[in-house]
Amino acid sequence: MTSRTRAELLLLSCTLIWGGTFAVTKSGLEEISPLLLITLRFVIATMLFLPFAKLGSVPMTAVTVKGGVIVGILLFVGFVTQTIGLEYTTASKSGFITGLLVVFTPLFQVLIERKTPRAGNIAGVVLVTTGLYLLTSPEGSEFNMGDGLTLVCAAVFGLYIVYLDLYTKEGNVRQIAFLQFAITGFGSLAGALFFEDMMITVGWNTIGTVAYLALLATLYTLTVQTRYQKETTPTRAAIIFSVEPVFAALIAYLALGETIGAAGVLGGGLIIAGLIVSELSDVLFRPRSQ
Repeated sequence: MTSRTRAELLLLSCTLIWGGTFAVTKSGLEEISPLLLITLRFVIATMLFLPFAKLGSVPMTAVTVKGGVIVGILLFVGFVTQTIGLEYTTASKSGFITGLLVVFTPLFQVLIERKTPRAGNIAGVVLVTTGLYLLTSPEGSEFNMGDGLTLVCAAVFGLYIVYLDLYTKEGNVRQIAFLQFAITGFGSLAGALFFEDMMITVGWNTIGTVAYLALLATLYTLTVQTRYQKETTPTRAAIIFSVEPVFAALIAYLALGETIGAAGVLGGGLIIAGLIVSELSDVLFRPRSQ
């Protein structure tokens, strides 16, 4: 097995785990309130990541602190809207709508980094907009408050990716990762204490949910993506990550019995097509001379 094949299989395992988070979170919300769930996920991840952050041996620069705070707040808002949204929508719809971050990202690059969108980005927007309409139409499954919150989540995550790209070029990557974990975890704790009627039923389902989200969906995926994504091309990595909504829908069907109807299936397919076209715009729409 080549190093690239091994890296791509490991990245595919990350995508599978991320796809499973929607069904796992949906199930866990039956026994634990949303902000408390986010708190446990990220506080545990923060504590376990602490030895790798090198806080004592490497001083934090102003850029690192600023970047960590900005992306931490965005990550916090993204997970809060996504998790609360899952109380009102299905895991499969949440997976597809969250995937729209791939389309929001180049739009924010236009506004923040002054990068001109490519034809593929524009085509991707058209495809995913059509797909989102079909996915949430009366013939699919009507648009609801959970879908709206998840759409906000996708936009925030798109903004998060742009700022993460900006600040990790100059700041310390590990320290920024630590700061965003800590801000998300302790920000959720503050929100739970002041704004949420906290609820938790301690049992195997709750323990399994928290362990899956903290250990697999956060620590494992972060480590693998950081270590192995550089061993493949951005294009191939983009294709691998674009199938996350498919895994989300499949796992939600197998674990929760969720279905999205014929219109929803068509809408989901258009969203996946739009994500791939947007991600591969550099390849699909470059001049023939290149």
